[in-house]
Amino acid sequence: MQFNIKEILTVTMILFAVIDIIGSIPVLIEVRRKAGHIHSEKATFVSFLLMMIFLFVGNSILDIIGIDVYSFAIAGSLILFFIALEMITGIQIYKDSHSKTAAIVPIAFPLIAGAGTMTTLLSLKAAYALESIIIAIFINVALVYIVLKNTMHIEKLLGPGGIDIVRKVFGVILLAIAVKLFRANAGISGVI
Repeated sequence: MQFNIKEILTVTMILFAVIDIIGSIPVLIEVRRKAGHIHSEKATFVSFLLMMIFLFVGNSILDIIGIDVYSFAIAGSLILFFIALEMITGIQIYKDSHSKTAAIVPIAFPLIAGAGTMTTLLSLKAAYALESIIIAIFINVALVYIVLKNTMHIEKLLGPGGIDIVRKVFGVILLAIAVKLFRANAGISGVI
């Protein structure tokens, strides 16, 4: 097994951009406020597991349950859409305020290991060595864990006013990403 450092760095940067854990900080703070606590280890492990499973058997799983990648992406975009609406309007859509599943939905899926990450993994698999992708996943999961573990410190650093501003700005950005993801996949899947 020979490691190509340049390839590993390239794949790591691609995944880092798609996962966008830094851009997800306002969402993570919002989820932590609602759930009371983010189970960093659980969210990180589930994200890692989802990415690894999808890397190896993603197309097969979707084929078995009769879902194409585009429908999967649309479902993820709708979840992101509602999270963005909550961030922008302050109106709570998701009513389970003490969710035990907050580490899974929306953190592990769709924020970290969402449709964009999954489809990117399938694309990377066609262009890069499997070892490089696996190492890149490990690196990104480590970065995700660091951010998840430090959301409280990040929140203190920003302060209440800063968090509100960042939440609204990133809410609009997240809404735009959700719409873009929906539009990009709806035409292909025959929805529009």
